[in-house]
Formats: sequence, C-alpha cells, structure tokens
Amino acid sequence: MQRRDFILSAVGGAAALGAASASAAKPAKPAKPENDRAYMAGLLQKMSEPVLTNMAKGQLKATFPVEVSPIWDGRDKNVTYMECFGRLISGLAPWLSLPATDTAEGQVRQKLTEAAVQSYVHSVDPKSPDYLLWGGHGQALVDSAYFTNALIRAPKQMWEPLDTTTKARIVKEVKSLRRVSPPYTNWLLFAAMNEAFLLMVGEDWDPMRVDLAIKKMEEWYVGDGWVADGAKFHFDYYNAYVIYPMLIEILEVLVEYDAKFNNLKPAEQLPMWMKRMQRYCEHLERFVSPTGTYPPIGRSLTYRTAVFQPLGLAAWRKALPQKLPEGQVRAALTAVHRAVFSDPSNFTKDGYLTIGFAGHQPALGDWYSNNGSMYITSEGFLALGLPETDSFWTAPAQDWTQKKAFANAAFPKDYAVDY
Repeated sequence: MQRRDFILSAVGGAAALGAASASAAKPAKPAKPENDRAYMAGLLQKMSEPVLTNMAKGQLKATFPVEVSPIWDGRDKNVTYMECFGRLISGLAPWLSLPATDTAEGQVRQKLTEAAVQSYVHSVDPKSPDYLLWGGHGQALVDSAYFTNALIRAPKQMWEPLDTTTKARIVKEVKSLRRVSPPYTNWLLFAAMNEAFLLMVGEDWDPMRVDLAIKKMEEWYVGDGWVADGAKFHFDYYNAYVIYPMLIEILEVLVEYDAKFNNLKPAEQLPMWMKRMQRYCEHLERFVSPTGTYPPIGRSLTYRTAVFQPLGLAAWRKALPQKLPEGQVRAALTAVHRAVFSDPSNFTKDGYLTIGFAGHQPALGDWYSNNGSMYITSEGFLALGLPETDSFWTAPAQDWTQKKAFANAAFPKDYAVDY
C-alpha cells in the first residue's frame, strides 16, 4: 500500500477515490473493512502532515492562516504557531516513538519523524521564518511544556537526532521561560514538565518547581480520582488535558533518574497517582454514550478528543484499570473520534484544524483560543504508541459501558474509591 492510499483508506477518502475511478474498465474490488488502528493513524496523519511538512521547510507561518476566538484577548497572535507545533508534536510523539518498519504505516511515521526533527530545528533558530514566539506573552510557558513533553516521549526519534546547536538552543529557550511566574493552577505542571525535561537531558534543573507542582496536586486532590485546578473545583476536563498526564510523566522521569528533593518520594507517589488516574479513566469511559458522543462540559471544549488523553496514556503504559478491557476502550475511543471528526468542517480546505467542538464552531472558542490551540486534540491518540500487533489493537472489540447499559445488557456498578 502506498502512502497516499494509506491516507485515503484511513480517513474515509477511499470512497472518493473509488468514485473518481468509476469509469475504469474493471469494477473495483470491494474495500476491506477499515480497522480501528488504520482509522486512528490516518486521522492523526491528516492532522500532522500539513503542519510538519510546511514547518520542516520553514513555511508554517506562511501557510497557516490564523483564526482566533471572537472574544480573543488581544495578545500577540504569533502565539498560535507555538501552540500548534507544541501541542501537535506532544500527542504525535508516542506514535513516532515506535521502531521503524517497512509497512505503509511505518513509512508514514518515518516521513513525519524526519519532518518533526527539522521542525524542531526551525522552532529555535532565530534566523528561521518559523522561529517560535519564546518571548513576550507567558503563554509560551504552556506550550513549551508540550514541546518538551514530546522530547520526553520520543527521545530517540526527536531529541537524539538533533544537532548540537539546536539542542543548545532548545535548552536556552526552555530555561528562559523561568521568567514566567505560573499562577497556582495547572500551569504549575508546565513549569515542572520543563524541569523534568532538563533533568532528562542532563542539564541543571530546578527541583523546587517540580516539588511545588506535585505538592499542590496532592493538596488539590478532592477524591474519587478528581483533582481541583486550583483552590476551587471546576467541573471540566483539565484533569485530562493537563493534570494527570503531565503529573504522571513528570513522576516517571523523577523515578527513572532517581531524583530526590526534600521529602519528595516519586517512587511512592507514582503508583498512587497512577491508581487515581485509573479511577478517573473509569469515569471518562462511562462518559461515552452509545453513539460515541460525550458531555460538552466546562472550558476549552474546542480541545476535542484531548478529553480522553488519560485513557490513551494508560493504554500506552499497559495500565488500564482492570474493569476496562482493551477491546472495550479501543472501541469507545474509536467511536468518540468518529463522532467528533465526521464533520468535514473540522478542517480547512488546506487541511488545518478549525476552532470548534465537532466541526467549525468559532463561537465556542474561549478568550485564549486560536486554531493552533486546537492541536491539543492529538493527545487523544496516545494509544498509537503501541505497535499494531499489541493486544490493545488486536483484541476483539467490546461494547463500552453506556452501550451495554442502554442495550439492557449486564454492566458493572460503580463505586467511589478512597485513595
């Protein structure tokens, strides 16, 4: 299968291709049923290619028309490109971290990886047209954390191949963001993620920024798998967008490098927070309706399927809760993505994401929303970090909880936990 064929079959373009070939002398063979992985990989590829192929040539800013929310707060619109690249590459990194293969999918990954490496080069080169906005607005701290999180997720594919100059520039830019004083919200984790990255690459890191973030998350844990984003609880999806994935991965780096500071005990805290995330995953799975829709609650709704990042991370780590079989989670995640991305207006004619929830709905944007922000939806694809032969992809599909419940089938009861 050629690369173009892979794209078309994976994102629903095969029908269009077939129509264009209708005049051929021989009738086309019936298309093979599309599997969940082909759909998910094709959709992530569709999001990634326009961004990375252009940025690899230093042409992202020239080709990416900025769209902002109707209630945009007036900050420099150049934050858009940092948000676009940082968020996209974070969700894409697990897929790119897989070993090279000569399959159609493997060839796509290889080309995206090469483009990602070149994009990193442009991102920190002051002479490049695609040099990102590292100064100015504090928003850079947010998206630098996704930028560094990707390097933590796929170091062999994206950090190690970088030239010495680019590595030094990345470290310099990341350290420069210590100038930003994060508010006492999920932003503390952005500062901590950058420090975890610096620890990983052997640079001086600030353990106090990490220690504070972890302590605050413990202070804000409200129980039954939920963490408040600050002193007061908000019923939204920030536990999924930021809090659980970043906290878990920061702790993983601390454990791997045996980092110690004050009474910080990452080896004890990591399994505890993983259990809490697993409980939160049980809630997320129960949010998925029989048709793949889910509650449109809270701020940042336009982040789309990033809502399900913890489920993807748990799957990638082979740590799904016992109550959630792999085939059940995979079926639910596939249904969610199909429900959200079935409307073509999720993308522009040039293939870039638009502001919206299940289509182009700019009025849903928040005061900080631009079309670059939307690329955080890539975080909903973390399970692609598992190879296609993994049981997550090969296990028979199973109905998820709500699908069972509304079909009058047996499904497990649900009780709160006290850890």
